[in-house]
Amino acid sequence: MSENPSEIVVYSTVWCPDCKRAKQFFGEQRVPYLNIDIEQDAEAMAFVEQKNNGKRIIPTIVFPDGDILVEPSNADLAAKLGLQTRAKRSFYDAIVVGSGPAGLTAALYMAREGMDALVIEKAGLGGQTGITQVLDNFPGFDEGIPGNEFAKRLAHQAQRFGAETLSAQEVSAIYREGPYVYVKTADNVEYSSKAVLLTTGARYRRLGVPGEDELIGTNIHFCATCDGAFYKDKRVLVVGGGNSAFEEGLFLTKFASQVDIAVRGTEVKASQILQSKVAEMDHMSVVVDHQVKEFIGDQRLKTVVVEDHSKGVTHEWSYDGVFVFIGLSPNNELVKDQVEVDPYGFVMTDRTLMTTIPGVFAAGDVRAGSTKQAASAAGEGATAALMIREYLKMVG
Repeated sequence: MSENPSEIVVYSTVWCPDCKRAKQFFGEQRVPYLNIDIEQDAEAMAFVEQKNNGKRIIPTIVFPDGDILVEPSNADLAAKLGLQTRAKRSFYDAIVVGSGPAGLTAALYMAREGMDALVIEKAGLGGQTGITQVLDNFPGFDEGIPGNEFAKRLAHQAQRFGAETLSAQEVSAIYREGPYVYVKTADNVEYSSKAVLLTTGARYRRLGVPGEDELIGTNIHFCATCDGAFYKDKRVLVVGGGNSAFEEGLFLTKFASQVDIAVRGTEVKASQILQSKVAEMDHMSVVVDHQVKEFIGDQRLKTVVVEDHSKGVTHEWSYDGVFVFIGLSPNNELVKDQVEVDPYGFVMTDRTLMTTIPGVFAAGDVRAGSTKQAASAAGEGATAALMIREYLKMVG
């Protein structure tokens, strides 16, 4: 049972799909919560049964004001958190899908130009910057800035200039019909405009090995900021050899007793600064030329099967959790069958950042040729806003 009345408490089990969905929703919206596994806590089990007339219904979620939601939908959770999921009208000068640095920068530029701009985001405003521990290389923040603080400031700035923002709302389709581009949301509401900007970003790639899908959200994760606290005084494995893997691994040392990094290739791609920081940590280690081949476990991770390429043998490693950071795949599902994409699926654009669909633009990480950096994404957002302004003048 929680001793802190100011936090949200999720009573769940590791095998419950609705529990995973609810916890994923809180994670996406960057809402802190306490998770209690009722199968590991007799008092929690009794509490759930008491609140559900003797039934073990999960998730049972208790909010600080005393309200209890049982098996809530994402819409129920959004309503409880006071999130705006419906726009005020149906037509806008421009609609932005995605709310990272590219999307919110574009929105604030368009709003300052007097354009009616709508931003639609399925997760929390700010995109992946919101779950980044610290932004050290964004211009203007000489001491760095926590990612969640940066995301809040950027969202507030766009809203201050008049951009309307929806969060916890997923776009299900984008299509052009006549002179208009339509954006349809998961709740079957359609919004129209003459210009749509796609800034859906990219997501972390999965390993694609046996056992991964079954354990995602339980013992396999892609966000140290979201899930690192679950591994206090435990052993975790980080998979990947780039900056993200080393940055997230360093963050995990705040909680875990041991953090090891497994690199598939023979060379580490992370910056020398990050490598030096990792080397200075007593409870971190890096092993190269090792590839994860399988996760073994029934509802909970038991072992990680790893191949040592140099020796041609496999080992079974024991860890409490695994964090995977092996690169990005574009979130292109809304347009991948309608626009030109590069061999990796990133959206192709012309010099005005417009795709092969007239009136549909793309900026930031989802765009082919982008540098996958927050600062350059913000720059592309500003450029896209100005290009959209000129496009709207041309089409009338």
